[in-house]
Amino acid sequence: MGVGNSDGVKSRAARSTSRPAARRARRRTAIAPTWLRLLEGAALAAAALALTVAVLGRAAGGFAGGGLWGSILPFAAVVLLLGGGLAGTLHLWGSARRWLAPRLPWAPAATTALLAVAAGWWSTQPSFQDEVGNLRALLGGRAEAERRALSHQVFAAYRRTPADTWRRLLEKGAAYEAEVRAAAEAFEVDAEVLMGVAATESAFAPRDSRDGGRGLFQITAPPAAAVGAARAALGVAALDLDEPRHNAHVAAATLHAYLAEMNGDLFLGLLAYNIGPRNGGLRSIMQQYGARDFVTIQPYLQHLPRDYPVRVLAAALAYRLWRRGGPLPRYEEGDNAARIQQIGVPGL
Repeated sequence: MGVGNSDGVKSRAARSTSRPAARRARRRTAIAPTWLRLLEGAALAAAALALTVAVLGRAAGGFAGGGLWGSILPFAAVVLLLGGGLAGTLHLWGSARRWLAPRLPWAPAATTALLAVAAGWWSTQPSFQDEVGNLRALLGGRAEAERRALSHQVFAAYRRTPADTWRRLLEKGAAYEAEVRAAAEAFEVDAEVLMGVAATESAFAPRDSRDGGRGLFQITAPPAAAVGAARAALGVAALDLDEPRHNAHVAAATLHAYLAEMNGDLFLGLLAYNIGPRNGGLRSIMQQYGARDFVTIQPYLQHLPRDYPVRVLAAALAYRLWRRGGPLPRYEEGDNAARIQQIGVPGL
């Protein structure tokens, strides 16, 4: 019995000394502050999102089409493999973290932050942007396909105009840039697009034309509501359309009104701006022919300026490139086409 008591005492002593050690071990594993754990989670999520977009974008480009065996099933298999791969990677990271965190509490957050920085750098590369474009085309469906087709019409229009012609035009426009940008801000329209409208309407040479157009934007028959809004924004009782600032405000208010009428569709809004109230306006023409967008209305505009939005946005693109400084890039030289496409069409 004496021996048994001695063993019990030793056992209690061992348990007593083991409890502080266990508590110290638990404290070591939980020493990382909350903000580090949040940083780690956000970094892991960012890296996973970048990887997901890249893999799905590559698959969307590689398996493009509508065939079941050649497109749909291979893409679905990639989605399944991606999900399994991410789950397995997360499991491995959890095991590595359990070993690393007690030794260096800041190391998991630092490791994942570096991973997120690498993913951010990767997302700026042209190859990643191509994969984003593939994924956008997959998810956007018909609307995205139409947007891409129209964007290439704009790129082609930019290419057809010599760089020196664009440069001379935009150097003239610099004198009116402040007025145009102020008007764009007042009516929440894209300033680059509004500069494109001015370039297309008057080539930055304000004048009265034979068809009744006046000033920088060749204002003819603006909606009464747009005229009132321009007067209110300028704080004047009457407008002088020969004054570039007044002219730009009326143009911005008119474009804002037509964009709202066309539910924000930039191509239709610009087309409506150019057509004005003629033939009942663009909305009436679209209803007459059952057209739903710019692509389907184009064939019915033989006697109206159906390429007007393309010309405006080509000028807006030239303005965007010109503001970056240096000579305007020639679209067909080197990798300029890919770089300009990455910069994108203003307003789209």
